[in-house]
Amino acid sequence: MIDKIFDPAGFEQTIYARWERDGAFRPARPDAQPFTIVIPPPNVTGSLHIGHALDNTLQDLLIRWHRLNGRDARWVVGTDHAGIATQMVVERQLAEAQQPGRTAMGREAFVEKVWAWKEESGGTITRQLRRLGASCDWSNERFTMDDGFNKAVLKVFVELYNQKLLYRDKRLVNWDPKLKTAISDLEVETREVAGRFTHIRYPLADGARLASGADEIVVATTRPETMLGDTAVAVGADDPRYASVIGKHVLLPITGRRIPIIADEHADPELGSGAVKITPAHDFNDWQVYERNKAIGWINILDAEARICAADGVPAAYVGLAREDARKKVVADLEALDLIERIEQKTIQMPYGDRSGVVIEPWLTDQWYVNAAELAKDALAAVHDGRTQFVPKNWEKTYFNWMENIQPWCVSRQLWWGHRIPAWYAPDGQVFVAETEAEAQAQAGDLSLTRDEDVLDTWFSSALWPFGTLGWPEQTTDLARHYPGDVLVTGFDIIFFWVARMMMQGLHFMDDVPFRTVYCHGLVRDAKGQKMSKSKGNTVDPLLLIDKYGADALRFTLTAMETQGRDIKLSESRIEGYRNFATKLWNAARFAQSNGIGGSASPLPPAASQPVNRWIIGEVRATARTLEQAIADFRFDAYADAIYKLVWSRFCDWYLELIKPLLAEGADAAVAAETRTVAGWALDQILVMLHPVMPFLTEELWHQLSVRDDLILAQWVATDSIPEDPAASADIDWLIGLISEVRSARTEVNVPPSAKLAYAVEGASPETLARLAANAAVIERLARILPGDVADGGRLQVVHGEATIFVPIGDVVDLAAEKSRLDKALAAAIKERDALAGRLGNPGFTDKAKPEAVEKAREDHAARSAEAERLQAALSRLG
Repeated sequence: MIDKIFDPAGFEQTIYARWERDGAFRPARPDAQPFTIVIPPPNVTGSLHIGHALDNTLQDLLIRWHRLNGRDARWVVGTDHAGIATQMVVERQLAEAQQPGRTAMGREAFVEKVWAWKEESGGTITRQLRRLGASCDWSNERFTMDDGFNKAVLKVFVELYNQKLLYRDKRLVNWDPKLKTAISDLEVETREVAGRFTHIRYPLADGARLASGADEIVVATTRPETMLGDTAVAVGADDPRYASVIGKHVLLPITGRRIPIIADEHADPELGSGAVKITPAHDFNDWQVYERNKAIGWINILDAEARICAADGVPAAYVGLAREDARKKVVADLEALDLIERIEQKTIQMPYGDRSGVVIEPWLTDQWYVNAAELAKDALAAVHDGRTQFVPKNWEKTYFNWMENIQPWCVSRQLWWGHRIPAWYAPDGQVFVAETEAEAQAQAGDLSLTRDEDVLDTWFSSALWPFGTLGWPEQTTDLARHYPGDVLVTGFDIIFFWVARMMMQGLHFMDDVPFRTVYCHGLVRDAKGQKMSKSKGNTVDPLLLIDKYGADALRFTLTAMETQGRDIKLSESRIEGYRNFATKLWNAARFAQSNGIGGSASPLPPAASQPVNRWIIGEVRATARTLEQAIADFRFDAYADAIYKLVWSRFCDWYLELIKPLLAEGADAAVAAETRTVAGWALDQILVMLHPVMPFLTEELWHQLSVRDDLILAQWVATDSIPEDPAASADIDWLIGLISEVRSARTEVNVPPSAKLAYAVEGASPETLARLAANAAVIERLARILPGDVADGGRLQVVHGEATIFVPIGDVVDLAAEKSRLDKALAAAIKERDALAGRLGNPGFTDKAKPEAVEKAREDHAARSAEAERLQAALSRLG
């Protein structure tokens, strides 16, 4: 028997363990059409956050739906080795345990420590995904540093190098001086901080003067210490203020170096003085100036810890100073030379390492690069010609913009944890690239070799995820069957860093796109629309929500709120509401079971003669078709909306209520038997359709209603075998509409719920009169009205179709008082509606107010408008 209390904690983990034990996530279907999704591999150091919960709920919904439809559904799963994050975790643990640090123990011993940590503590995120209900192919779980993946990574590196698509170069990178490694743009977070613009006077050399007669050029910088590495001053080619000095020089203060004044597009005459100091080795924009003007050269003034190093013209007193201390000394020395024009206090944007928390330094180093521009050509074409499509389509513009302006991809990192770069160096600097040291030595002959100390960027290995997880470079059966994947579900924020790179590598090494569709979901924000962050204190822990409401309620909430092109405003009240939805279905199943209704013997609909039974069969068919279209369109919100309406309104509120007389004691036995069979079938189909979103609740009820195989491997609704029945649909929809309108009208004018009133009808067609007669008992029971004599005056009017129903209410309602109440409420609603319309029509509000305030005003205006319409209708019904 189904328990009286719905308690998901009592069965969720037990059900999941059974599914995994029995291999339900990957049933043997060798002859079925494959359906493949690769999971965005979470960091092995990670814990489940609300973004993971959304991303994986949507993937699981797709996998479960296609599994129910008979596909060989495979959700490729695994974790990313997360180079920086993992190395930091282990180093922190060593420090806390007062054990020798990384450098003290040496590379080999440290890497062994990391592997030991991974085996002991690296499974947190995968255990949490199981709590969410993710039906991944755990039997083939991968790791981006397992032996097979390492083989794939080495092969890709070597082949790209041999094809001259991967090379070593000296370029600017995002350098983290605390971690002492290059990092990707995604690992840089920009913060607003209080800063200073220092305006410095650079004296002109050789007696040169500006058109104004000045013998100096003023430049401004937020990092005065970088002037020690200046190699030019740039001005606009058409800027008349500087026309007389282009090609001449300034004397760089403190260093005494002569540096040229050049004309370059980087200098904007409208900004500041129109002159810009150029430090190619420490600024990305300045490096581009150098690329256009190679003669100016570059000077690196910082070491790996962002301390001033010995360089051309740098005084010895600066060498060894941290950049912050050097900044203070530069300003002090310039002030002593009377070369500071002014210092402005301003809020500035500063780049910080998301792991280290220190300011990131643009730094010139030797790194390994992939020729991304060449690889991007095929990846661009594949989206242009539709081989891969983005949903929503507007994300294609983001993809195109980045790919059309792509820069060389820095793939080396100065870490110990990761795929070590397969390059060896001879004493003279000659490089040998090979998959093994033996192969490199064979290339080098008798030369002594030393291996590159660096490892590969984590994104380099994860770019191979769609085919590396399937056995490549071996030509496996899995690879042939499941590449390319069908769908990638991901956040829009990693289109650049992951999606684009998978496209490039997949097309290059597999000669096909890695997936046919990329679905980009929005961000999960708090209830006010604010981005979640620990500093704001508005983050939510999905595991705590699961503990409180169950995994199904959280999954349904995220599904229902996932609207294409919009972020999710998550509130706990919504999750509580969908927990109530689950409870309603649970109680409906209890009611069914207590009335002799059990699981169906067949997925095909039973024969039915009663209109209400024929109607619910049609409702199941219509809903299933709606859900199929929602899946095809990636309208997750539409999927949730359709199944919610079927369960809450059509099945629980109406069907179960309408069939109560058919199951009552003394009812016709044949009709009761038919009704039990149809009700059991309809409930089964509801469990099937709801299963992709609420897998635990549906699986539990599936077994409570009948002894049978698991629902996860059941068959989708056989919509092709369910005939349309427009007559039954029309009859029952008419009945539901009538009862709903009468109930609403009674409520609006405060008719006591228990009052049973007479009614008369005018203008009814023969068909409507027949329906009223056939359903008289139901109408009396649910609408609390019955046919009778009705005098003029004091009547409630309900128009339904072509007929008007008159219900006398003068004996149960003070009509004058009720009209007065409605008049006052209507006036208040109109006044507030119009005031809100005025605010929304004012550009001063809509353009300047916070977006969440404007959205709130729109929501309130819609609510007041609907309230005014409702109250006006109520007054009209009173005549």
